[in-house]
Amino acid sequence: MADRWLVTGCSSGLGRALAVAAAQAGAYVVATARKPAVLADLVGEWPGRIIPLALDVRDAEQCEQAVRTAADRLGGVDVLVNNAGSGLFGAVEEVSDAELRDQLETLVVGPWRLARLVLPLMRAQRAGHIINVSSLSGRIAFPGLAAYTTGKYALEGMSQSLAAEAAPHGIRVTIVEPGGFATGYGTALAESAVRLPAYAGAPDEMLGALRVIEQTPGIGRPADFADAVLRLVAAEHPTALRVPIGPDAYAYLEVAEQAAREELTAARALTGATDPAV
Repeated sequence: MADRWLVTGCSSGLGRALAVAAAQAGAYVVATARKPAVLADLVGEWPGRIIPLALDVRDAEQCEQAVRTAADRLGGVDVLVNNAGSGLFGAVEEVSDAELRDQLETLVVGPWRLARLVLPLMRAQRAGHIINVSSLSGRIAFPGLAAYTTGKYALEGMSQSLAAEAAPHGIRVTIVEPGGFATGYGTALAESAVRLPAYAGAPDEMLGALRVIEQTPGIGRPADFADAVLRLVAAEHPTALRVPIGPDAYAYLEVAEQAAREELTAARALTGATDPAV
């Protein structure tokens, strides 16, 4: 398997599970977190295989240092996993410019920057795999999650372009779309500073559901997510750019795909467009 990994957002949840799984499989992992002290137990368990590093993906200098460290300590990067993320809850009218920029810096600009930094290394070795961790929100919009959804949609768009650009250089790109996992996302979700009574309906109901998502029966385990990602990396002839992961992911996306087909049919009727299949 690819043996040199750079994984962001390893303090908890999916990133932490992935760092452990990759180390167990024999990889060397530069595991990053805003406060790398939280990774001390993993370093103790996997000395020399898990290399902790401070990284806030919004910080350009720290991003550059992370890639330099991987190149210096491991000799290159075989797999970059852009996993670090944060969630902001607020209706479009409630979210300020500053809050939106901060969300996009984390969800789009940081991953874009890290991809740009590792691409010269991967091009030189004529191989590499960039995995961008999106979400069901990368294809489905939910009330109150406009900023988060915007970031994930943008990440998926960037990944599609990158996949076409990088393929001639032997570099794979995969978008993984986790469904519900026990990661603490609901409790860690920040709220916009402004909350308007006008949005006390569906958005607040959504927030309430997210706060207790950890209690959902059958919710995914981070270890299962990590195992799925390792299988993706090991796959010899992958054909899917987008890969949903989790017990609920496919059910949600099948409903979304059906809704998209119905919307296209309605739009065609509205505009009088001719169906080329007829």
